[in-house]
Amino acid sequence: MFLLAHARPPAEPGKTWCVLPPLVRRLMHDLPHAAFVLNLRGDVMGFNGLADALFGFAAHPPERRNLLWLLFTDPTMHRRLYDWDSQAPMMLASFRRDFARATQEADIHALVDELEHVSPAFKAGWRTHDVHASCSGVRQLVIDGQAQPFEHTSLTVDEDRHLRLVVYARQDGPPGSP
Repeated sequence: MFLLAHARPPAEPGKTWCVLPPLVRRLMHDLPHAAFVLNLRGDVMGFNGLADALFGFAAHPPERRNLLWLLFTDPTMHRRLYDWDSQAPMMLASFRRDFARATQEADIHALVDELEHVSPAFKAGWRTHDVHASCSGVRQLVIDGQAQPFEHTSLTVDEDRHLRLVVYARQDGPPGSP
């Protein structure tokens, strides 16, 4: 937040362009839960079949497989998130933290500019300047017309902290239940 408030670059600028390491790709595909990898820009660098079943990443061309783009422009993604009106702003505020690490990258600015042009909801949310830590916890996803709880978390998977493995695991009961 300090970096954003004072318009100071981070000590180690983040990169938005990264290569998904083969080991991380294998790990992602071996997980028994929906998993995908994001770069700082929110581009979906890879995903497993369970993540595709939940979020439909393969239905979009690679250049449009961006979580923020899908969140604010894709009606299917909008319907998938139960209570989109509260979830989308939290996800946007989490992206702003990554944006602060990569403000020197032209492509992250281009994404923000394009989203401001095509999505009034993004434009309004971006102008609030909210910043949150990475999203984790329980998120309700609409599956076959029913809201179902999924625990989700984000794990840093590269030494430069430019890539995150996001995992969604269906929650079978209250936290801590057998």
